[in-house]
Amino acid sequence: MSAAPKTIPGAADTPFAFSEENQAEVARIIAKYPEGRARSAILPLLDLAQRQEGWVSRAVVETVATVTGVAPIMVWEVATFYTMYNLEPIGRFHIEVCTNLPCWLRGSEDVVRAARDVFGVDIGQTSADGLVTLSQAECLGACVNAPMLQIGDDYYEDLDYDRAKALFTAMKQGRHVNGGSQAGRRCSAPEGDLTSLTTDPTTPEGGRWTVESSPAAGGGADGPR
Repeated sequence: MSAAPKTIPGAADTPFAFSEENQAEVARIIAKYPEGRARSAILPLLDLAQRQEGWVSRAVVETVATVTGVAPIMVWEVATFYTMYNLEPIGRFHIEVCTNLPCWLRGSEDVVRAARDVFGVDIGQTSADGLVTLSQAECLGACVNAPMLQIGDDYYEDLDYDRAKALFTAMKQGRHVNGGSQAGRRCSAPEGDLTSLTTDPTTPEGGRWTVESSPAAGGGADGPR
């Protein structure tokens, strides 16, 4: 989620209309809410429009206002409050680097430096070729895998300068990089070898069940459960 300053675009925007495919999605979204409550769909409709257009323009706001039957100012109130909405054009890829305390302590500045070295951009800037926009985010909720960043809907975690540079270089060259931990660990499991739960706790060797009559051990009057 970008923390870059937001500006309301001017009136001279390109007209916007939901694509044929997205019009069906608009109907599906609005149908989720009670009659007369279409304004509850403002958030998902703005997200849908941004995925189609790349950003939330004045034309997008006016279209969403018409669809939901509210004044445009009510849509602006939503679009300017949530940092997930981009109120100005961005690059093809939106790189959002978490710079909050846990990520900062773990080296988020090195991640920003890697982006600067590969793309020639700093926070709040878009590369000259329009490939990426670099933004900072305030906590993306993956602190145990800090430092990390978000690109689109994907998280890239356990970064340092070299891993971030490798990720950005692959993006620049058009190569795909899987999301998740870039250090090879599984989810948020400890790095390196296991230090606990090194044996299966459901077995006698694991120490959980040692009484033969225990139902979990397969004994007892009722047999295995």
